[in-house]
Amino acid sequence: MQQLKDVMSHEVKILNPDAAVKDAARQMRDGDFGLMPVGENDRLIGTLSDRDIVVRGVAQGMDASAKVRDVMSADVVWAYENDSVEKASRIMSDKQIRRLPIVNADKRLVGIVALGDLAVGGSDRQRTGQTLSDISKPG
Repeated sequence: MQQLKDVMSHEVKILNPDAAVKDAARQMRDGDFGLMPVGENDRLIGTLSDRDIVVRGVAQGMDASAKVRDVMSADVVWAYENDSVEKASRIMSDKQIRRLPIVNADKRLVGIVALGDLAVGGSDRQRTGQTLSDISKPG
């Protein structure tokens, strides 16, 4: 059974929760990321997506200098690096998310799995298609 550590992106940048949203947005643009983990004191405390910036920041009239912690999603969903690709697909389907932070046994962030990683690196194309279908269903 294929594990997440075999398909995840290992190069992960972590945002400081006190960083300005505009700086986070620049990092996301320059790195072509749709989601970045937010960490504090060596722990994952949230995630920031491009959607968070728009829906929680811009739509609520926040300035670009607002802090990441003011617009991030604090309800972090994650999986272990030794979990199966199938388990990640189930989590992503159930939670309707396209990106999933991956942690090691010490619960330290070690990577991110995106739906595209499952499509390219995963061995079960049918499951990946079903995951996309589940994620895309109206909530």
